[in-house]
Amino acid sequence: MDAANGPERQETVAQLLVDAAVWAPSPHNTQPWWFEPHGETVTLHSDTERRLSVADPSGREMLISCGAALFTLRLAVRRLGRLPEVRMASDPDRPGLIADVVLGEPQSATDEERRMYDQIKRRRTHRGGFRAGALPVGLLQSLRAHACAEHASLRIVADPRVRIALAALSEVAEQVQCLDPAYVDEVARWAPAPCSEPLDGVPETAYPRDTDRTDPHFAGRDFARGQGWGLVGGEPGEATGVVAVLATMGDGRDDWLRAGQALQRVLLRATEDDVSAAFHTQALEVPELREFIRARFCDGTYPQMMVRFGVADDEFDSVRRPAADVTVGEL
Repeated sequence: MDAANGPERQETVAQLLVDAAVWAPSPHNTQPWWFEPHGETVTLHSDTERRLSVADPSGREMLISCGAALFTLRLAVRRLGRLPEVRMASDPDRPGLIADVVLGEPQSATDEERRMYDQIKRRRTHRGGFRAGALPVGLLQSLRAHACAEHASLRIVADPRVRIALAALSEVAEQVQCLDPAYVDEVARWAPAPCSEPLDGVPETAYPRDTDRTDPHFAGRDFARGQGWGLVGGEPGEATGVVAVLATMGDGRDDWLRAGQALQRVLLRATEDDVSAAFHTQALEVPELREFIRARFCDGTYPQMMVRFGVADDEFDSVRRPAADVTVGEL
């Protein structure tokens, strides 16, 4: 996959890196990032105008998304047969600056890295229940190891009582959030109108086809109500999949970026086995509930993302802004 030398090569490399990075996950597909290529370096910036100002006032979820994009840049560099040199950056005059990713010394990508790279555009955020049945043998152990490699922990929720408690906390958080008109408006902003051709937000095809809810704005987030968490109807846990909490030792800017890198690494590994993930961020967006989860269920580590893993029946197209729309400078 090595390109020729010279300016044309640099443009080709930058295009490949950004084309990969834009497929990182983000809340409501907000895609809160932009890129600045120069030579064999791509600089990643957060796009604060795309932060969910009501749900995410601290920018924690925005930086988790940027961390996911950062891991994708790293992986794309490895697919080119180079070592990524990541220079974390901060500048008071440029608060959105995240990191420089530089093409380092030549080193062939491993088979595992090639497989993970091949999942970048296959990965999808799921918004419904899962098929009944166990995940592939050894997958959860592998996911935990991948999270650990990025200095995060993936805590598998094996106790059904804890799963039910987390589901209930998600339900409480959602009800509290929906009392805020500004929050409802913010979520609605990222739910494009049917038959439109959006480049961001959650496309209509991403919502479960068998739901009877009349308000699609919350269809991807309120599965604590029953379908996704197994609290209403059927056997406990039916269609729930495996519940996990991604956590970090600290809770600062660097920790959020680490969480995002760990999240994307875990998601790509799961996708390799045709396993999808559904996200539940509601309880972690309410400070009191997040602190409760940290103290009761995370042994004092900081929960950054609540995830369900399982095998989905439906496949759908995702949407992304083209690389040219998220890049400052020439590709």
